Amino acid sequence: MISAESVLESGEQPCIRLEPLKSTHLPGKATPTAGSRSVFPGSSSPKVTANGVHDIEDRILRITGYYGYNPGYSSHRREDGSESQAETPGSETSGESRSYQTCTNTALKVLGGLLVVLCVSSSWVGTTQVVKLTFQSFSCPFFISWFSSNWNILFFPIYYSLHVVTTREKQTPIQKFRECSKLFGEDGMTLKLFVKRTAPFSILWTLTNYLYLLALKKLTATDVSALYCCHKAFVFLLSWIVLKDRFMGVRIVAAIMAITGIVMMAYADGFHGDSFVGVALAVGSASTSALYKVLFKMFLGSASLGEVAHFLSTMGFFNLIFISCVSLILYFTAVEQWDSLSSLPWGYLCGLAGLWLVFNILVHVGVVLTYPILISIGTLLSVPGNAAVDVLKHEVIFSVVRLAATCIICLGFLLLLLPEEWDSVTLRFLATIADKKSEEHGEELTESSVHTRSRSRANGTVSIPLA
Repeated sequence: MISAESVLESGEQPCIRLEPLKSTHLPGKATPTAGSRSVFPGSSSPKVTANGVHDIEDRILRITGYYGYNPGYSSHRREDGSESQAETPGSETSGESRSYQTCTNTALKVLGGLLVVLCVSSSWVGTTQVVKLTFQSFSCPFFISWFSSNWNILFFPIYYSLHVVTTREKQTPIQKFRECSKLFGEDGMTLKLFVKRTAPFSILWTLTNYLYLLALKKLTATDVSALYCCHKAFVFLLSWIVLKDRFMGVRIVAAIMAITGIVMMAYADGFHGDSFVGVALAVGSASTSALYKVLFKMFLGSASLGEVAHFLSTMGFFNLIFISCVSLILYFTAVEQWDSLSSLPWGYLCGLAGLWLVFNILVHVGVVLTYPILISIGTLLSVPGNAAVDVLKHEVIFSVVRLAATCIICLGFLLLLLPEEWDSVTLRFLATIADKKSEEHGEELTESSVHTRSRSRANGTVSIPLA
């Protein structure tokens, strides 16, 4: 085009001259074939500015207000300067197969996660309800806890069986046991390390189960399972104090909510009687469980699945050898006494121990194989599960105070599941939404301006930009 300075110097009337184009391609129009003659022979390809826009084509489309025009559109080259090419049928097929495979993997992960949540919740609800049924004919909580803990011996055999089935590596049980025993040190497990490392965890494990069973004798299954969910808040407080974990204000709020729910639960029937004692026992069970988890993380760190199975089986042996004396003492002192071994409800005891073992396997294995948050959600869902059983089968009527306390504890539990970077993730999510809204608003303005120019062109007026 003729520049404005040359027009003014010559004194002639200004005119507009369009440079010849080799080919002009409008969106939605067919591109000329190689054999067709160009309108302006010998013309060169249109020039591209620094921002990747064709001067002549884009200015013509901008002036005429062509339908569907987008600023910066180039019919010949993309923004990176590469020639535009149509996708071949093979590339489309491979893209569809990749998208189908991605959708299938996502669906399998979602279904697997839901299955884990359902199994964790069902096993814990079943364990709690079977305990209540066992107490109707056999009221010896420490013996029940000791008998169920002995089943932890099966952890390592179950792990080794699954390891043999799922891997090609063939190791004898002794070789695999020695490999996993490196959790106790480079020299493996010795008698001194066996007692030193296993005794504290076995005692905490037994206390957690025993206090939980004692609480079930005083309270309903719903109340005990809700109070046990407070262990998540205690884990955060102990990790913050002992392990120097990151301080998070939202988790402090969750801990305060858990304590508030505990106080409301104790106040439901007044600070006296079996209700207050039951609340204290359930909170004690949650506290020992939190201490067990914090000590496990501090001394054993991030152990592998085989090492966890080895450690739990070792705890089962310790419970069978050393904790048995406590059960015998309670029997001979008539604290927990039964007529004969044949009179024991072995069906309930074995069912209870099996459900407890399944729950522990899902908790420890699920944390390794799936997301830990799914295990926590499964534990939380045991509260409404137990509530449904209590209402439908046992015809329990909950007071307003107990329901409010349960809801507050569950809400605090959910707040504790928030990740450490939840605030920055939330801000990025909100910023992304705001950007999308601004882009949609800009597209609406562009479309409205295009339609306005099109109507002006239909009326015989042309809007020519100044620059």
